[in-house]
Amino acid sequence: MLRLAVRVRRADAELALAELLALAPSGVEETDLGDRVEYAIYGAPGELPLLPDLQAAAGDALVDVSTSEVADDWAERWRDFHRPIEVGGRLLVRAPWHAPSATGPGLEVVIDPGQAFGTGAHHTTRLCLELLLALAGAGDAPRGAVMDAGCGSGVLAIAAAKLGWDPVAGFDHERESVEATEANARANGVAVAAARHDLVHDGPGPGAPLVLANLLRPLLLRVARDGFAGPQPEVLIASGLLAHEADEVAAAFARHRGLHEADRRHGGEWAALLLRAA
Repeated sequence: MLRLAVRVRRADAELALAELLALAPSGVEETDLGDRVEYAIYGAPGELPLLPDLQAAAGDALVDVSTSEVADDWAERWRDFHRPIEVGGRLLVRAPWHAPSATGPGLEVVIDPGQAFGTGAHHTTRLCLELLLALAGAGDAPRGAVMDAGCGSGVLAIAAAKLGWDPVAGFDHERESVEATEANARANGVAVAAARHDLVHDGPGPGAPLVLANLLRPLLLRVARDGFAGPQPEVLIASGLLAHEADEVAAAFARHRGLHEADRRHGGEWAALLLRAA
């Protein structure tokens, strides 16, 4: 097993991470090195991203790239990098090998990281969950169908199902993400209908009264411009945004879809938006 480490300047780390995640859908290990941040990917020879692709993704933030072999117990040590995440004092997201919380929130989502990005640990996912929890407590929230656009491991769709939305569906351009969403939904005892759909090549994705869109800026702008196939959202949660990108995306949804900003959350260098139909 190999460990491929990319070190970038701290000032540009969040932007570099957004690009690196496109090459590492299962996520990366993050290590704080002071003025630098190291992002590491694990895999067998031939499975890791190519060096030119990594260098292009890191861009001007790149400091260096290194490769090293890891011990045979890597599979067990890899689990140590995943920690249970508590959101809003009401929701716990944990891996299957973590014990249920005896004192924390009663609502739990159990996610096996597998080959799909999204365990709740990254700011973009946590911000979506914060807004979803706030929406669940609002009396005027749409309580029908939910669509998770870019479902990843299924954490957002599963949380929505456990909070009472029904039916819940999701789509992703990665086949591994569709499979992971379905498997994680079954493990959590909820129904999520997942399908493969590529917003770039297949056109507008299916809609619902509530859409969860944890996507990067270019895809969010495309969604704002192209809309949805079928029901148009009454409420949309948009994440995957660097903080300085939020105004542009909010304006695009207001202009093209009539969805206006009702709430905004920040975590690190990231932001998430709650948008409502006027």
